[in-house]
Amino acid sequence: MRSLRNLISKHSGSDKKLINAIKNIFGFYPRNLAPYKLALRHRSVAQAFPDGKKINNERLEFLGDAILGSVVAEYLFKKFPIKDEGFLTEIRSRIVSRSNLNNLSRKLGLNQLIKTHFNGNKSATSIPGDAFEAFVGAIYLDKGYEFTREIIINKIITLHIDIEELISTELNFKSKLIEWGQKNKKEINFNLAEEKETNNKLKIYIVEAEIDNKVFGTGKDYTIKKAEQIAAKMAWEKLTNNNRNDQKTEI
Repeated sequence: MRSLRNLISKHSGSDKKLINAIKNIFGFYPRNLAPYKLALRHRSVAQAFPDGKKINNERLEFLGDAILGSVVAEYLFKKFPIKDEGFLTEIRSRIVSRSNLNNLSRKLGLNQLIKTHFNGNKSATSIPGDAFEAFVGAIYLDKGYEFTREIIINKIITLHIDIEELISTELNFKSKLIEWGQKNKKEINFNLAEEKETNNKLKIYIVEAEIDNKVFGTGKDYTIKKAEQIAAKMAWEKLTNNNRNDQKTEI
């Protein structure tokens, strides 16, 4: 314990904060802090090198996505021994969906550690979920697959994911909204309202979800696909709240 404290004491204030956050959130101390710091670096604040190359958390996100998907697939395979592959695929998709990972990142407080130049509320984009996947990749590089697997199952799935609730909840809001429109003979459209370029030369897309030519939701993200999901979620929640209050939706 003394050697560990000595090791922590050698780090700067920001590094100590990150080390303690990892311990508080995931229950372990990192051996190599570098991949965790990189996992929290959004591409809007990518580190530039003299040769022109820039590094951010996207490669770690790719790695973490693969590991997370593998662990979740194994977990569901064992938890639901008689369910078919269609069911398993759907529930895995819901667990690793950007919406669910965004919520998970906020719940853990991981989103507060992300470094980004994003103007506005980063929690309204895919940034928190992307960073969570990158963090999984960082744990793998630092501790190996088996350790990462135990963390995902014991510290994430068991403590923070309600499988039964996910089974009964539709998370693909765009599909849900389109299905609702077909059933109720309403025209559903997703329109790219605006493209903005940040100071870092990155594009932010603003998408509007329309029901019979009236805007019911707006989404903003670095990709059109994710912006559509955010807009669809806002529109769907508005419809759901209206129904819950026994009010007829004015369209």
